[in-house]
Amino acid sequence: MRKTEKKLYWSPYVAGALSGVVLVLSVWFTDNYFGASTSFVRSAGMIERIFTPAQVEENVYFMKNVPKIEWQWMFVAGIFAGSLAAAKLSGTFRMQAVPLMWQERFGGSIGKRAAAAFLGGIVAMFGARLADG
Repeated sequence: MRKTEKKLYWSPYVAGALSGVVLVLSVWFTDNYFGASTSFVRSAGMIERIFTPAQVEENVYFMKNVPKIEWQWMFVAGIFAGSLAAAKLSGTFRMQAVPLMWQERFGGSIGKRAAAAFLGGIVAMFGARLADG
């Protein structure tokens, strides 16, 4: 990289180390760990409550994890907002249905990409919920 070029992104090592520091501070000061999967389930419960409130109130899981907006939900919203802001400010933001790396390996099919992303999300969420996190 030339001295006149502007660096458009953070080092992943610095970002990872800073995330680790924030995690330690979160546990130290609040006894709360980072997590995202519960927020997605709570969001589903909030949406379900609009259509079938009685089912949500009777659901054993939702008795333990009440569908509501709390610190963890805001943490996930902050991840989205922060990453969007960082991409916009760095000038690296772009909308694309099929990333170049995917196109090179699997082709340009939007449907194939959407199906793979959906199935990957199901597997990741299942694993996270199985681990109670």
